[in-house]
Amino acid sequence: MTTTLDSPRRRTSALLYRKPRLRLGILLSAPMLWLGLAYLGALAALFVTAFWSTDVFTGQVVTEWSLNNFATLFSDAVYRTITLRTVGIAALVTVVTAIIAFPMAFYMAKFASPRARRLLVIAVMTPLWASYLVKAYAWRTMLSGNGVLHWLLNPFGLDTPGYGVLATVITLSYLWLPYMILPIYAGLERLPNSLVDASGDLGARPFRTFRSVVLPVTFPAVVAGSIFTFSLSLGDYIAVKIVGGTSQMLGNVVYDNIGAANNLPFAATVATVPVVIMLAYLAAVRRTGALDNL
Repeated sequence: MTTTLDSPRRRTSALLYRKPRLRLGILLSAPMLWLGLAYLGALAALFVTAFWSTDVFTGQVVTEWSLNNFATLFSDAVYRTITLRTVGIAALVTVVTAIIAFPMAFYMAKFASPRARRLLVIAVMTPLWASYLVKAYAWRTMLSGNGVLHWLLNPFGLDTPGYGVLATVITLSYLWLPYMILPIYAGLERLPNSLVDASGDLGARPFRTFRSVVLPVTFPAVVAGSIFTFSLSLGDYIAVKIVGGTSQMLGNVVYDNIGAANNLPFAATVATVPVVIMLAYLAAVRRTGALDNL
């Protein structure tokens, strides 16, 4: 009896051993099924809902196909302005975080001792352990009229930027900075020191070494970090509520239409904009070939 039962098990084990792709497919079947149902299914429902409408009298969703939501989104100047503002903020946050992150990551990867490197990595990751809201409200306090920045800038005749687009960029840059530092740090660790030394031996100045040696090697890492910072900023709606003043981003429009306006189809229509922008961004990044070297 035992031999009879063991025979199919042995054959199955031998089959899985000979075909690693089959073994990998079985292992990934459950998570891929969950991804398909929870993520792709939700995206499909979002796109379908975007073509529906809401009855203005009853507030009920009307499941009739229509392009009225998209016509409103593209024809109304307010939504065009909000879209451009959102993309501009996301792009500016990405640039700011890259400028700040690169020297920090370069020092961590090339100059810090192993012990200091570990401490710096922990220091970079520590803000991720704190609550999003705590960090956002901390910046609201610092940017207020009697906050820390006011005390520091007032002796020089300057003042805080207040609440608005600039405050939103500052807050989001702080929130997403670790997501830019860590990929660049990982990319710089793969940069051989011999390449930098050889560039210097050949007479290249530091800027030429950075432009011709360091940046091309670490460009895929910068792209990886930009995907995080750009997408996270593109979909954010909490920070702009806290420090943005009267400014709005696409996330606020989605939130307001789900809540106060009770217009779920139009909220779904607006939500498709960041999705399409990110798909276009990923397609552009893929054409550069940066993702192939990650």
